[in-house]
Amino acid sequence: MKLSIKDLKNKKVWEEAGIGLPSYDVTALQERTKTSPRWVHFGIGNIFRIFLGGIADRLISQGLLDTGIVCAETFDYDIADKIYAPCDNLCLAVTLYEDGSMKKQVLGSLAECVKADSADEEGWARMKEIFRDPGLQMVSFTITEKGYGLRGTDGNYLGYVRKDMENGPSAPTGAMAVVAAMLLARFQAGAAPLALVSMDNCSHNGALLRTSVLTVAEEWQKKGFVTGDFLSYIQDEEKVSFPWTMIDKITPRPADFVAEGLAKDGVEGMDILVTSKNTYIAPFVNSEAPGYLVIEDRFPNGRPPLEKAGVYMTDRETVNKSERMKVTACLNPIHTALAPYGMLLGYEYFADLMDDEELKVLAHNVGYVEGLPRVVDPGIFSAREFLDEVIEKRMPNKYLGDSTARICTDSSQGVGVRFGETIRSYAAEFGTADMLEAIPLALAGWLRYFYAVDDEGNAFTLAPDPLAEELHRIVTEVPLGSPVKLTDQVHRILSNTEIFGSDLYEAGVGQKVEALFREEIAGPGAVRATLKRHLA
Repeated sequence: MKLSIKDLKNKKVWEEAGIGLPSYDVTALQERTKTSPRWVHFGIGNIFRIFLGGIADRLISQGLLDTGIVCAETFDYDIADKIYAPCDNLCLAVTLYEDGSMKKQVLGSLAECVKADSADEEGWARMKEIFRDPGLQMVSFTITEKGYGLRGTDGNYLGYVRKDMENGPSAPTGAMAVVAAMLLARFQAGAAPLALVSMDNCSHNGALLRTSVLTVAEEWQKKGFVTGDFLSYIQDEEKVSFPWTMIDKITPRPADFVAEGLAKDGVEGMDILVTSKNTYIAPFVNSEAPGYLVIEDRFPNGRPPLEKAGVYMTDRETVNKSERMKVTACLNPIHTALAPYGMLLGYEYFADLMDDEELKVLAHNVGYVEGLPRVVDPGIFSAREFLDEVIEKRMPNKYLGDSTARICTDSSQGVGVRFGETIRSYAAEFGTADMLEAIPLALAGWLRYFYAVDDEGNAFTLAPDPLAEELHRIVTEVPLGSPVKLTDQVHRILSNTEIFGSDLYEAGVGQKVEALFREEIAGPGAVRATLKRHLA
């Protein structure tokens, strides 16, 4: 059996394989979605497919939503061509539980897939048609932190961004310019309201999205591409809102053992692909069971009843508390603290790090000792219980198969939020953050990771990261085993406000990170020795 609408008709074979099927007519749903789009999503990778696709699937199954999601891609078009199209936009969602059991469910909620590519005439025309529809209610995003970035570490616009500014809305390439162009099409068609909802792990993600889109629009206005009325349309949050959110669901790369299990079940074509953009993807998605989505309830054109599918719909203050809890204290900082050390110490899978005596202490100290005291409990759930679940159940889940390398991906885009917020919080209250111990140790390991050489002297491949090449070049100016040659190299990184949002030396942390980094580059075994020395 294949993952296709045609093969879903043979319900018995799917049921015998223990795979659930949509309770609704997928073909009819897809047609309704094309006629009356209500929800568009940019960034159509794994977490979107299983988490947001799962939310939409539950609402459709309950009769609370009669259209699916339009899946728009601005970056990795192989996903559309090699995953969505061959499977009629279906997704096989596999939930991995701590006891090794699985839940397998076909999702039919991803109703249409469009390449949001200005060079693709058909896809571009369809995107404009969708955005011109006055019934469109929400546009959501999981494009990672780097998707919103407009500037490099030098503070100047990135090359493709500069071209998007110069070329105007007719042929944009970056996600933010594409979104601005779509908003222009909506404005010209009557300026109907709309909610743009970032669901990425960025601090104040809605504000970040709003700033990036407005920056593009402002540059276009300066060059005469758009009018001031268009700018006013985007600026008016009664017309175009940018709700803040917090999203949390660990979704690793598709696992070989899942692919093999599905093949034994009789499902054909479950091969894992690596796209030209280095995305690991398959017709199935595997993830953990827990999932949290908190959204500021600000939708000027209405919205689906998301709360009926377990989404916390609330106010901005509660979202901010939830986001700060997760992104700056109770999950992401722990991931970012441990994963580089995992690469340096030869751990392939993240769950195995939770069995390492020193790294367990580091996780505890980053989370409980330094992070949690700076958290304001969000109220909708307990921050302490959330952290307990992370440390005791979620991160140690060996059946999740989450790779250490995946968690290192784009780490330069996250360290400023994941550690910088806590550092600034201590500095604001005490005048300095020099009392911190675990976070400086985490940052030292993060710097040491960019040598791309482990603690035994073996080379490894750095995870994809827009600053990987630059950071590798800077740290390797100091040969491993020669800490005496360290001058201003690390200072150039730790004082970079584009990375950290502030100068870590002014906060009293940069000096500590630099001292720990010296210890970790002393020679083979220095990383482990440093961890033992400071985490005894």
